[in-house]
Amino acid sequence: MTGTVTEENQTGVLMILVTGASGQLASRIVTHLHALGADAVGGSRSPDEHDRALDFDVPATLDLTGVDTLVLVSAGYAEDDVVVHRHSTVLEAARRDGVGHVVYTSLVGAGDHLAFALAHRATERLLRNSGMRWTILRNGLYAELVGALLSWEEAHLVSPFGAGSIAAPTRDDLALAAALVAADPPGHVSRVHELTGPPFAVLDIANELAAPVQELSLDEYRRGLLDTPGMQPFQPPMLTSIASSIRHNMLAGHHPDLADILGHEPGNGLEAAAASAISTRPG
Repeated sequence: MTGTVTEENQTGVLMILVTGASGQLASRIVTHLHALGADAVGGSRSPDEHDRALDFDVPATLDLTGVDTLVLVSAGYAEDDVVVHRHSTVLEAARRDGVGHVVYTSLVGAGDHLAFALAHRATERLLRNSGMRWTILRNGLYAELVGALLSWEEAHLVSPFGAGSIAAPTRDDLALAAALVAADPPGHVSRVHELTGPPFAVLDIANELAAPVQELSLDEYRRGLLDTPGMQPFQPPMLTSIASSIRHNMLAGHHPDLADILGHEPGNGLEAAAASAISTRPG
C-alpha cells in the first residue's frame, strides 16, 4: 500500500514534523517527505536553518503548534528511564498542542528480548493511551548497523554473531516507509507495522567481502565492550543482546509489511551490511 500526499499537504495546510532530524534515519525521512511533496520539517536540538529547535530534555522547546502529523523517531541511546521520560514529554506536548497523528519508530516485535526493548514497548503503551491517532512502525535492526557491529583484526572480519541470520532492512527503506505513512496517515490509524527485510546470514557478509572470519564468543565480545574507551554503562548489555539474538536466529523472521508499504520488495540488506562493514576496515 503506497502512500500519497493529500491535497492539504500539497497546499501547505497540513504540516509534518520529524524529530531527531540530525540523525541518519530522521534526515532521510524528511528528504523522502519533501520528494513526496509534503510540507515537512525536521526538529533537532541543534537545528540548521531548515529545522525547528526541539530538545526532548528541554520542555520549553517542545512547541508543536501547527503540526498535524508528528513522526517521533526514538530518542536514541540512553537508560530506559531517560528514553521513556523523553518520549512521554514529547507526547504530552503533542496532545497539548493539538497534533492530530503520531507515527512512532519502534522496535520489531521479535526484539522483545533485546536489552533496549522495554523503552519502545513502554512508549507504545503511552501512545495507545494518549487519545491521539497513532501508527507504530516496528523497525527491524538496520542492515547498516549489523555491518558496523563487525570489526577487523588485520584482514580478518571479527564477528560475535556465529552462524546466525537476521531479517535486517536498509535504513533508507525504513525512512521511505515512514515518509509514506506520514504523508497519508488515515490509511494507517491504529496500525502496528512489522518492518523487516529479506533475511541473510551474517557469515554471508564475510563471503561478500572475501574475508576470513575470526569468531568471538559472547563472553569475549562483552569483555571487549567493557574494555572499550568511552563505552557507556548501558551499551555493553545492549550490544551483547543484539549479538546473542542474531547468533540464535531470534531476529530472522520476515514480515510482508515493509513491501506492502513501499509497493515493492525491500532493498538488499546483505549488500548494505557488507558496505557498512568494509567502510570500517583499516587502511
